Amino acid sequence: MDGRCALSTLASVELTMSARRLACLPLCLVCIFGSSLHAASSQTPDEDPLTQQLVDSGYTGGLVVYLGNISNVDPFSWPHLERSLVLLLDTDASRVAAFRRKYAQRPSYGSISADTWDGRHIPLVDRLASRIIVSPDISVDRRELQRVLSPRGKALLREDGQWTQIEKEVPSTIDEWTHYFHDPSGNAVAHDQEVAPPRHLQWLGSPRWSRHHDRMASMSALVSSGGRIFYILDEGSRASIQLPAHWKLMARDAFNGVVLWKRSIDRWHNHLWPLKSGPTQLARRLVADGDRLYVTLSIKAPVTMLDATTGETLRTFAGTDRTEEIVYDQGRLFLLVNPGPSELDDYAPLLNVGDQRRVAQQWHWNERPRFVKAVDTTTGKVLWQLETKVAPFSLTVGADDVVFHDGTHLVSLNRSDGTRRWAVPASRRETITMNFGPRVVLYEDVVLYAGGDRKMAGFDRASGKKLWEAEHPRSSYESPEDLLVINGLVWAAPTRSTRDSGVFTGRDPHTGEVKVEFPPDVETYWFHHRCYMAKATDRFLLPSRTGIEFVDPKERSWTIHHWVRGGCLFGILPSNGLLYTPPHDCACYPETKLWGLNALAPQSPSRENASTPGPDRLLHGPAYDADAKAPDTEARRADWPTYRGSSQRHGHHADGLAGDKLTQRWHRRLEGRLTAPTVAHGLLFVAQIDRHTLHAFDAESGKPHWSFTAGGRIDSPPTWSAGRVYFGCADGYVYCLRDRDGELVWRFRAAPRDLRLVAMEQVESVWPVHGSVLVDRGEVCFVAGRSTFLDGGLRFLRLDAASGRLLHESRLDEVDPATGKPLQDADYIKILNMPVGLPDILTTDGKYFYMRSQKLDREG
Repeated sequence: MDGRCALSTLASVELTMSARRLACLPLCLVCIFGSSLHAASSQTPDEDPLTQQLVDSGYTGGLVVYLGNISNVDPFSWPHLERSLVLLLDTDASRVAAFRRKYAQRPSYGSISADTWDGRHIPLVDRLASRIIVSPDISVDRRELQRVLSPRGKALLREDGQWTQIEKEVPSTIDEWTHYFHDPSGNAVAHDQEVAPPRHLQWLGSPRWSRHHDRMASMSALVSSGGRIFYILDEGSRASIQLPAHWKLMARDAFNGVVLWKRSIDRWHNHLWPLKSGPTQLARRLVADGDRLYVTLSIKAPVTMLDATTGETLRTFAGTDRTEEIVYDQGRLFLLVNPGPSELDDYAPLLNVGDQRRVAQQWHWNERPRFVKAVDTTTGKVLWQLETKVAPFSLTVGADDVVFHDGTHLVSLNRSDGTRRWAVPASRRETITMNFGPRVVLYEDVVLYAGGDRKMAGFDRASGKKLWEAEHPRSSYESPEDLLVINGLVWAAPTRSTRDSGVFTGRDPHTGEVKVEFPPDVETYWFHHRCYMAKATDRFLLPSRTGIEFVDPKERSWTIHHWVRGGCLFGILPSNGLLYTPPHDCACYPETKLWGLNALAPQSPSRENASTPGPDRLLHGPAYDADAKAPDTEARRADWPTYRGSSQRHGHHADGLAGDKLTQRWHRRLEGRLTAPTVAHGLLFVAQIDRHTLHAFDAESGKPHWSFTAGGRIDSPPTWSAGRVYFGCADGYVYCLRDRDGELVWRFRAAPRDLRLVAMEQVESVWPVHGSVLVDRGEVCFVAGRSTFLDGGLRFLRLDAASGRLLHESRLDEVDPATGKPLQDADYIKILNMPVGLPDILTTDGKYFYMRSQKLDREG
């Protein structure tokens, strides 16, 4: 059962109540499009000094944080709101409440929000903020500003009557990933010293899932440069893969995930192409370089150069129509251009099940000549071109040479003029399907090659002389195979199937001599390979036998992560000190595996400390003393007081409907996504999810009674009990309100610390709580967190419903508390299933609690 139950595509909705029994959820969500994204500003830029400071700092989008008195701050006048999130932090709760009352019904509220803080510790994870504006009335330790700023981010401070800027430098220990194979050399290895086994979530982006398991992957390409990531994604409906595709080129901030811009792609490859079949070559149509982006904006389009900051077109290169692959290096594009028909032109789906085999048998590289073209990016001039056969994925570029495989030979050209330097025979597998291609890697004075025929070889880069040949193990699955050079050794391992040994072998690239060899040192169940090639950093090999494995060749040790995977076709992106995992639609481990577009961070001392509960978690509201004991009021038979009607979540009402005809009794218009309603004590409760606001209406007349704005999304309806309304929130708190007027009785921080990140395009707690908490035996019961494997795990809590006092708290993490064994050990994993790792709305049978299929007693 998934607590995030509201429709996700509505621009506005109307709340409609029928004349039938109110308890039977007579709520109709009517889609009315046309709501504007951002309301007009109440100030001109000249009237707001903060606007000018943002402009002067070069701000173009991301996450802006304001620290100080927010009484007279109008963020709706700030620049680039269409590509921004704004969080205002004030130490005064009354000013925050006033801001919410004033602005909560603006269309852009949610992307702009306000909350409290302690005045010392900025409640954000490391490297998250693009800009921090510090009010003159606030003093913040500069080390704290540096912690929270993202690389290239700036803090704006007013000191001695003057505005000053503090800029966060880009660490030398992180790297970009500008091509499908990392860089022009074809070696898919990031020179990133910070990417490490994931322990924390940095940010989470939409969509929640890719479009369909059995059809083409929704993400075709992903690269990163200049503190941004860029990708090509099908944003078509997830309701049915038969609905049209909507391909977009998108840019996000690499450190906080804020969407910076989108460009439509009018025609891409047929999205009904079957799973595991590629066409993986699409991943080579997108290349980044600093503030420039090179891409084909249609399947047969020429190469276009875009401004990476805005997405605006800077140049379209003539003579590059039907480009299939792009490589960029030092001011030049090296393009693989197909002047004739593509192998993919005539594809149309034939079978709902079975198209995968059909495509593998009928669609192959056609071995027709293409053009290799060198283009000057400054002038747009084609410097040289050569008509020749070029195998998919094999085009690589060095400082002096261009190397590729032509189907029978490994070929080297002079980079300057395209003349041939040498060509030597190099074998390959007979059929090159659309998800495969030979691997060519340029490393120092050697060309490394693997053609999929279980052989790999090294060639002298100057002469083409074969230096050595060795067995190339079966690696990857339905994708290009693995050939990686890390710290002077060529690495490969048999990882394709469950029965493969997984033994990694490191060879000398000049001689082929085995220098290192080691097997996996973990006991687990390997289900099946994830259908994309391995990548690496200078520290870790990153295969994908079942999830994402971090293999440390120095320590000869494996760290497994069955609970997260990359997207089919593309895989993962290790860059910027983070691990990016695209959305998938995988049915393996569905109660455990992460969803969405994730940016995962390695272990951090500041984050580890935050997983220990801090003080001052319970806050008494204005109604606490006046209502210290919950009224002795019970739900009526006709009520629907909680999500799906009862603590068992059965979704059934004993009385059914009165009569067989629906008539409208009342309706109210509310903008944005709504939760399902709950009905109790003559009131109907419903939340505007993205505006953080809970509303109470008279259930009979629809008359508004009150509204309450919290500090984050309320993703599912509240629970009514004994005259009070209880709900969890994405800000990491659980709230208790008095039902008759919406006054706060108490608020409890379920999160161990107040620490925020960006999730699904808003600022949320690292440990959110589903809206629909369970009230049972006078206790409020719920789970906080995102995964048992991240940020210290999930937390199961029980609170006294009357007072908010903590009765119990236990942690659900990656270790079995009964045995002390990791939950990824072979004993715990059975084919498609492993222990529950994702949170959910709790259910109870009166004795036990249930979180998905996980049974919990009252002690968790």
